[in-house]
Amino acid sequence: MITLEQLQAGIVVPVDKPRQWTSFQAVNKIKAVVRNLYGLKKFKIGHAGTIDPLATGLLLVCLGKATKSIPQLQDGDKVYTGTMVLGATTPCFDLERPVDRYYPYEHITRQLLDEKVRQFTGTILQVPPMFSAVKIDGQRAYEYARTDDPTVTIQPKPVEVYSFEITAFREASVEKNNTNIPGTADSANVASNARNLYKNPLGTVPPHLPQADFRIHCGKGTYIRSLARDLGEALGSGAFLSSLRREQVGAYSVADAISPEQAADYFA
Repeated sequence: MITLEQLQAGIVVPVDKPRQWTSFQAVNKIKAVVRNLYGLKKFKIGHAGTIDPLATGLLLVCLGKATKSIPQLQDGDKVYTGTMVLGATTPCFDLERPVDRYYPYEHITRQLLDEKVRQFTGTILQVPPMFSAVKIDGQRAYEYARTDDPTVTIQPKPVEVYSFEITAFREASVEKNNTNIPGTADSANVASNARNLYKNPLGTVPPHLPQADFRIHCGKGTYIRSLARDLGEALGSGAFLSSLRREQVGAYSVADAISPEQAADYFA
């Protein structure tokens, strides 16, 4: 059992954040458990780095004096795994919004993927997504994105990508038809179908699109959604994330994390 003295001295709880949970919800789950078990009304709690709602994986929840270490934890290297869908884009670079455009993808091979990812290792300049918490003139970027203001842009920033590996490549699972090419007679029907597919973020990816699994080791501030977008452009196509999982933050691994439902047992 974690004693009250240990809690106040400071602990870091590694949580495996579920899909469609916000980081705030995960922190609130831990907060409710601590209040119930220890009878505390006020205590320090926070997390070391937001994870997108549709992503899963390691979220470090800090309590007590461990909240002072949040900046150092946020500076730690990260490891992500996930899947990119090739041949299409969405406005937010993941499944939170419907497909907005399709692109040719027949030319994409495993060899081409392995060649292009090399462009995105080392120190690179990256433009964060508009659907993100990056601040622009004191306001969150996603607030501008919701107004669809074309005059607002985000400046590129340098980030470190230590490794970017394609771990699997799956070609289209069914025969493609001409409806996925922008500008064809059936493009309006494609857009309508895409909206139907993506109105639920847990919906299926269009089966005619190829997919690539990846593993990325990167420094702080790197947006994996932006890497997917940029790789799609480098391929002469498009790309977006269909899944993302944070496996590691600094010395902490998701293998040692608890689910929010295990929080009571973790402290007891």
